[in-house]
Amino acid sequence: MRKINCRVAYSFMLTIVLFCSCRSTKSIRYFHDIAGNKAPVELEIAQYQEPKIQPDDILSINVSTADAEATQSINNRNTINQSASANPASGMVNVGAGYLVDKQGSVEIPILGKTTVGGLTTVQARNVIRDRALKAFNNPVVDVRFSNFKITLLGEVNRPATYIIPNEQVTILDAIGYAGDLTIYGKRENVLLIRKNEQGNNFSVRMDLTKKGLLSSPYFYLKQNDVIYIEPSKAKVLNSDNNLIKYLTLAASLLTAGVLAYRYL
Repeated sequence: MRKINCRVAYSFMLTIVLFCSCRSTKSIRYFHDIAGNKAPVELEIAQYQEPKIQPDDILSINVSTADAEATQSINNRNTINQSASANPASGMVNVGAGYLVDKQGSVEIPILGKTTVGGLTTVQARNVIRDRALKAFNNPVVDVRFSNFKITLLGEVNRPATYIIPNEQVTILDAIGYAGDLTIYGKRENVLLIRKNEQGNNFSVRMDLTKKGLLSSPYFYLKQNDVIYIEPSKAKVLNSDNNLIKYLTLAASLLTAGVLAYRYL
């Protein structure tokens, strides 16, 4: 009976030690509430809303005409120093050239003058700039894009960094892909998103990557300057507590020594 009790105690201590480094498969899966059968599953996806231009955004503004030299002074501002550029997926910030939107939401464009674009989408801004360009050029073609559409991923991802995104239509899943996915210790059910609204005020929301409701969330599509933070799980906290692991290991060793001593002495 005593021998059985010792075995039970030893097994209990071993279980505690193993528990510190284990996570359930369910806790690290995405969308575990989507049926696992092979039949197609219809999913509700959030409606995409184009991001609006805000102060401190950098815009690439290109005006094309039959006379390239006529618009050269406008388009030269979009030239990027290749030594300062980087692959968006590398996690390095790209120091892009372009037009900085001032605090009043305006950009100063050569020949066209000061133009208000704050609060507009890039499509709307393109139309506004084209109306101005028509007064100076024949049949101008205008293109407006974000040069610094950036998002930041922090915490339990494999490549935490600020990423410059090459297009405006980016989802939180795209962002996680840029960062090389979450680590096994990332808390997938409680992801923090920090965003600045049109009034310039920061707010936060929580999202659950393990549920299909994420796909229909109004925050599924990201906006420029979003910050995503992935919290560490309890397993990570326990594993990073060297003292706790040390004490549990010592306790298991002492218990093993005690069991051996009890059996043979």
